[in-house]
Amino acid sequence: MRLANKVAIITGAGAGIGEATAIRFAEEGAKVVLVDISAELAGAAAGGICERGGRAVSIAADISKNDQARAISEAAIKEFGSIHILVNNAADFTTKSVEQAEVADWERVLHVNVIGTALVSKYAIPHMKASGGSIVNMASMSSIIAQPNFATYNSSKGAILTMTKCMALDLAPFNIRVNAICPGCVLTSATEREWKRMGQTKEQWIGLNAPLHMLNRVGDPREIANVALFLGSDESSFMTAAHVMVDGGYTGR
Repeated sequence: MRLANKVAIITGAGAGIGEATAIRFAEEGAKVVLVDISAELAGAAAGGICERGGRAVSIAADISKNDQARAISEAAIKEFGSIHILVNNAADFTTKSVEQAEVADWERVLHVNVIGTALVSKYAIPHMKASGGSIVNMASMSSIIAQPNFATYNSSKGAILTMTKCMALDLAPFNIRVNAICPGCVLTSATEREWKRMGQTKEQWIGLNAPLHMLNRVGDPREIANVALFLGSDESSFMTAAHVMVDGGYTGR
């Protein structure tokens, strides 16, 4: 078991990449704290893990709110006594150009993606310092490329890459490693909302996006979760301040 006796917090764990990551961590022996803004989704995902013999609890929280971000680590400590791994996966998917975006759009995407990631980390870090650990930030291929009418989202994900490096430097003396994952197009509820917003069907969305990847397909959440598992485990013990492209070759052309 690669994560035996480890406690992991995963935000945005009610569906998609976050839920897949929680499941993989539990399969490898971790005690998992699933965080989502939706109490219903987080509870269902945690319940599924427990039904399969894992140990999991759910917490409903808006990570952009200071008190709610603090409560996540407090709940983890109360339930399991320690924190070893944090996966900052929760995200807002506001996608607009600079011309299109209003102040409220910028506030929403930055408060969740940047400030939320920072706040959850801020309150988990003191508990991780005693034994060291791993923080995995979910960035994106959008962190490093330009996409039409995506300025809001891409700016927030670009900030996460720089934050990852700064966190890695500050936390290295405490043996806390900080890395980021940059997924390509992955089939999740967030991408479902995107194709519906654009008036597309699932088949149309896949047909447009799959050929943009060298592997000529879109990703599955579990494929991203497997990389999160590697970065969260001791198998990546000499990795910090890195970002791992899991994008099917999208950015490799």
